[in-house]
Amino acid sequence: MNYDGDGSANGLDDLIKAIILGIVEGLTEFLPVSSTGHMILTAHLLDFSGERAKTFEIVVQLGAVLAVLVLYWKRFAGFIMDVLKLDLVHKRGINTVHLILAMLPAAVVGLLLHSAIKQYLFGPATVLIGLVIGGILMIVAERAKVQITAEDMDSISYKQALGIGLFQLLALWPGFSRSGSTISGGMLLGTSQKAAAEFTFIISVPVMFGATLLDLVKSREYLTTQDVPLFLIGLAAAFIVAMIAVVTFLNLIKRLKLSWFAVYRFALAAVFFIFVVL
Repeated sequence: MNYDGDGSANGLDDLIKAIILGIVEGLTEFLPVSSTGHMILTAHLLDFSGERAKTFEIVVQLGAVLAVLVLYWKRFAGFIMDVLKLDLVHKRGINTVHLILAMLPAAVVGLLLHSAIKQYLFGPATVLIGLVIGGILMIVAERAKVQITAEDMDSISYKQALGIGLFQLLALWPGFSRSGSTISGGMLLGTSQKAAAEFTFIISVPVMFGATLLDLVKSREYLTTQDVPLFLIGLAAAFIVAMIAVVTFLNLIKRLKLSWFAVYRFALAAVFFIFVVL
């Protein structure tokens, strides 16, 4: 699917590429392995390039966001009701204040530096750096002897929520991985790995949804009616696979060490260096 110039995607070959990229996005967006690194590498191998290609990648990311929204719809319905009733704070479980504290740092900094990040940080070399340093952070978080004060997501404090939000700033650097940064941050702040992972999924929705809409607005000139069916296929693939990936990850999180994902990231960095950087 080469989108260079004024060409539009068409044919079975384009359809297969759209499905592959949708699967890659859905599978990696919420795992601590860097969806950006995987998408850049996969797009390179599929000869997937151009401005419409970048727009396509934004659209399929929305599919992954919608998957979490569906899986946790009761939580988000509760947050909305809290806002409508002006009751942001309640004693049982995480509330809207937790969500605001966790999403605010990345939302503010991301909005202020959006253009600079897109211009200077979205490149092979920066993604490679993010993959490696992010992997090191995950190993440090796993080996740190921090007392766990939040075994489950609803035990996370306001201080921990804000701290996780600050760690989410690292994800503004492509290749770091949003979930890798926030899960590592949560563990360093005293949450269990499972609590940090689940909270990561929750806070990712408003941040990613806002960032995706902003990208779509800025890329609106590359959205055409001819491309809509292909974009929807990619979005659907990302949506379905992301739902499966999130549920599977949460079921395995107690048995999976974070360092295993770090080793995978180092291997991915090596492949990324060979096929994209060189």
